[in-house]
Amino acid sequence: MRTITTDHAPRPAGHYSQAVVHAGLVYVAGQLPIRPDGTRVTGPVREQTIQAIANLRAILDAAGSSLDLVLRTTVYVPDVALWPEVNAAYAECFGEHRPARTVVPSRDLHHGVLVEVDAIAALRD
Repeated sequence: MRTITTDHAPRPAGHYSQAVVHAGLVYVAGQLPIRPDGTRVTGPVREQTIQAIANLRAILDAAGSSLDLVLRTTVYVPDVALWPEVNAAYAECFGEHRPARTVVPSRDLHHGVLVEVDAIAALRD
């Protein structure tokens, strides 16, 4: 087992790793719409979703994986009414690749953001 850390995604603010690699899989912690320098994206949910997935991409790259090797994601939104915009941005980021996905309507997300995304991905061969 090894932990993944990259400066191309926000540093963990708590007691967790950006990702953990084990048995050929990468487990990426929930990514918020926070830029690598620590500033929050406070714009529309589309922009927030794109930033959260950009963080996911950076961590996957550092681990030896990529968005096209994502097996499963979980997407958290504080209001299911945001879903159409989140889904459109998500589809834009993932393109033709369609990993398994769970959408969880939740109460308020940390820092008042509108989306959080975590993932499990395979490593490149």
